[in-house]
Amino acid sequence: MAASGTDRNPFIMTMILTNCTVFDGASPELLPDRTLVIRDGRIAEIHDRPATSAAATVIDVAGRTVMPGLIDAHFHAYAAEVNLGVLDRTRPELRALYARKALEDALQRGFTTVRDAAGGDIALAMGIERGLIRGPRFFYSGLALSQTGGHGDMRGTGPECGCAYCGSLTTLADGVDEVRKAAREQLRLGATQIKLFLSGGVASPSDPYWMAQYCDEELQAAVQEAATRRTYVMAHAHTADAALRCIRNGVRSIEHATILTREAADAIGAADDVYAVPTLVTLRKLVDEGAALGLPPVGVAKTIEVERHALASLDMLQAAKARIGFGTDLLGPLMTHQADEFRLRRAVQPAIEILRSATSVNAALLGHADALGAVRAGCLADLLVVDGNPLEDVTLLADPQRIALVMKGGVIHKTLLPA
Repeated sequence: MAASGTDRNPFIMTMILTNCTVFDGASPELLPDRTLVIRDGRIAEIHDRPATSAAATVIDVAGRTVMPGLIDAHFHAYAAEVNLGVLDRTRPELRALYARKALEDALQRGFTTVRDAAGGDIALAMGIERGLIRGPRFFYSGLALSQTGGHGDMRGTGPECGCAYCGSLTTLADGVDEVRKAAREQLRLGATQIKLFLSGGVASPSDPYWMAQYCDEELQAAVQEAATRRTYVMAHAHTADAALRCIRNGVRSIEHATILTREAADAIGAADDVYAVPTLVTLRKLVDEGAALGLPPVGVAKTIEVERHALASLDMLQAAKARIGFGTDLLGPLMTHQADEFRLRRAVQPAIEILRSATSVNAALLGHADALGAVRAGCLADLLVVDGNPLEDVTLLADPQRIALVMKGGVIHKTLLPA
């Protein structure tokens, strides 16, 4: 797997979880009375009868639900500030310390994998791989690519020179050749996918949210370069027009998909191997708390307008049977609300679809359905033990006291189970 997070514990190589009620990541039915045998960081066996071994550590979960670890497909480890202009002026060493806390906190909430959508880099990936950060598996885009004056250009309307602008999360690239070179550079630095901005956004200072960004030729250059590394492009796309351009030009992951038409939602649903990743919680929290946390008035106004369409667009995607991933896109102190995405989606989606989004669908989006997002023999032992039935009440995943155990790669990172 070309991403960080292969935890190994030399002292516990075999573990048995008994009395499990299993949500496997896909089935609408829970599987009672299961026993999971975990060996060398993977699920080695699943039985419908008790099992024990003198050489194994045995944990009785007493009928609690065992499910795949959660996957957040739109995360920003370095985004320590709501005002991204301020973030660009923050020392990189300090951003790294914030990133470590953000990643470790996410794992404690049950997110055993995250896909960083802008800024995440090989340093964080190696920090997790080497155990310096006790964080989730980490798929990263490197610096996201933005056109001048686009969503990734945080210079505002001042006279700052853009000839060498490179922010904490993004870099500017204009024209086919610059986009191609910038994509190659991020791939050289180990990016597991490429990120571009195809519409305006709410956190950027100078572009309206409806603005079309990057021409098709520039977009195609990035898609072509990603393909040379057998990976894909994810694209920030609030509007229906941006989503349709994604489909026409080979983008695999449509981020936000917030202001859709029925035509655009149906096109996403009909497209082969295309995913939409809504991020409702960041809009809700920016409306509630953004101004107090430094989001400029123009950003607050844009957020209010965009959020008005978000639930309806998700409802249209659900009706179109689109592949819907799970992302949060939270910034700074708002990251504590990561699991509130479950609550917000419940207004238009059944619990099983939300759970699939955060597990098996996201695993397929990342290209790792064989190892992540499922409770199945051969998969990595990225598991949660939760109190209650998430198929009946998916919002229990937003209560940290209901997540009784977090395991990544067979290593326990949190437990509230009785000793």
